[in-house]
Amino acid sequence: MAKYLIKASYNAEGARGLLKEGGSGRRDMVKKMVEGIGGKLEALYFAYGDDDVIAILDVPHATDGLALALAVNAAGAVHLTTTPLITPEEVDAAAKKGVAYRAPGA
Repeated sequence: MAKYLIKASYNAEGARGLLKEGGSGRRDMVKKMVEGIGGKLEALYFAYGDDDVIAILDVPHATDGLALALAVNAAGAVHLTTTPLITPEEVDAAAKKGVAYRAPGA
């Protein structure tokens, strides 16, 4: 499973929809959407400031996370920022891989 941190910001249309449906209604919709692609919503919180929603979810493949972000962003009421979350073990595995790299000018 691929794990993602999702940060969402509502525009005026999205904020009106949130006022109409309520926070639990939107959470339930997000949960249904994520489960519909075989994933799991781990957490969803509302906030204020630059981000209106913070969520953590697991989806089967990276393409599922991309499909979700494309669908939500294309709808236009919310803008998502999607950050892949990497486990310490994945970092360990990456650190053991050899990569042929030369810094510019070196």
